[in-house]
Amino acid sequence: MLTEIAMIGAGAVAGLGAGFMLHRYISEKQISDSRGLAERIVEEARKESEALKKEARLQAQDEIYNQKKELERESKDRENQLKSEQKRLHSKEERLDAKREQVADKEAQVVELEKQLIKQEKHLADLEEELDQKAGEHERKLQEISGLTVEEAKENLMTEIESRTRHEAAKMIRNIEMEAKENASKKAKEILSLALQRYAGDYAGEQTVTAVTLPSEDMKGRIIGREGRNIRALEAATGVDLIIDDTPETVVLSAFSPLKREVAKLALERLIHDGRIHPARIEEIVKKVEGEMDTKLKEIGEQATFDVGVHGIHPELVNLLGRLHYRTSFSQNVLQHSMEVAFLCGVMAAELGLNEKEAKRAGLLHDLGKAVDHEIEGPHAIIGADIAKKHGESKEIIHAIAAHHEDTPPMSILANLVQAADSLSGARPGARKELLENYVKRLEELEGLATSFDGVSKAYAIQAGREIRVMVDSDKVGDENTYVLCKDIAEKIENNMTYPGQIRVTVIREKRAVGYAK
Repeated sequence: MLTEIAMIGAGAVAGLGAGFMLHRYISEKQISDSRGLAERIVEEARKESEALKKEARLQAQDEIYNQKKELERESKDRENQLKSEQKRLHSKEERLDAKREQVADKEAQVVELEKQLIKQEKHLADLEEELDQKAGEHERKLQEISGLTVEEAKENLMTEIESRTRHEAAKMIRNIEMEAKENASKKAKEILSLALQRYAGDYAGEQTVTAVTLPSEDMKGRIIGREGRNIRALEAATGVDLIIDDTPETVVLSAFSPLKREVAKLALERLIHDGRIHPARIEEIVKKVEGEMDTKLKEIGEQATFDVGVHGIHPELVNLLGRLHYRTSFSQNVLQHSMEVAFLCGVMAAELGLNEKEAKRAGLLHDLGKAVDHEIEGPHAIIGADIAKKHGESKEIIHAIAAHHEDTPPMSILANLVQAADSLSGARPGARKELLENYVKRLEELEGLATSFDGVSKAYAIQAGREIRVMVDSDKVGDENTYVLCKDIAEKIENNMTYPGQIRVTVIREKRAVGYAK
């Protein structure tokens, strides 16, 4: 029994020893694996750290290079600015030196002129004294020959002059009365035309661009589309250039035709509101807007005929009148201009006892050709006359339209009325804008024509070129010749220049006496 117990105990001890050895082996294995894993983690961390260091070093080098390039560019820009400033200062110094030399030369000339004037004044004083002596001697000789005193001679002379003057004045008054009777009708028409120049209707200034406001900057990208397909489709459908720049939330439409710009503007606004922007949708919207625009043109034309008081016009002509609302001439709205011409024709016809409605009709339709002059070759007056003839207008109306720019010689009073009213509407203040270059060129040409005459010292164009004041040399031009010179200048301006309205010519002759007290 004891032996069995001892054997069991020995077995238990042996089992415990074996278990302990197994546990120790497993623990050592786990420790070895953990140590290997730790070493791998450390190695990977070390490699990653080196990679990060290398990347940071490269980034730092790139940053240093970029900063160096930026500093070099800024330095070069500053150097260029300094060179430009130095060049400008040098040029300014040269101009100042030249001006100093000019001033010095002018001062020397003034001193020399003063010396010459003093000599001339002394010479004139001597001549005046000599003339006084000769006049006294001449007066004494006349008294001896005539046997009359100075007072008696003056009285006889004044009596004779008064008699002649009265006769000539009576003759002149008679001639003036006869001329006034003959020209009364003509003068009345001229006065009426000048009075009508004071008509001041609405003025509308048109441009060649239209701005469309966008709800956000992102809309610009949607309007352009992928690879620009949307903007190309919109430009092709409308015939208008789209300008998309850095202006915030704005797209600019550019075209010479206001009608095309209006169609493009309405179409783009609808596309933005709808949100579906692609080539097929763009073509659909543009066609729809064009259809609506035809209706709008008809409404505008009908409103114009109603405002003027002209009825019974062919629907096609009414539609063309509506198109004139989107047409400009020298920045003047052509439909507004046509309505002004109609009103002016009506007023003048009423004053002259002519058919007022016919005059208004001719005035309203006179620029009809401008609605299609970009589609049909030829002068717009002839084009408008052909269109009016095609749609049943009378011969008088057709002739007035064709002759308002003298493409056909005017053969009727109605044609002359339309021509006069057209000039009045275009020439009235504020009706048309003029480019600065053309305006300056016209003033220079006006002054040049005046100074081209002998005896003219200076000429000044004032009142925006509606008046020219001419200063003449009193030693070369006498008082009597100023009237002839004024007429010659006016005639030359009329024959050689093109201008609206009329130009007033004023010739001024001034005699100055200069003396010096010492």
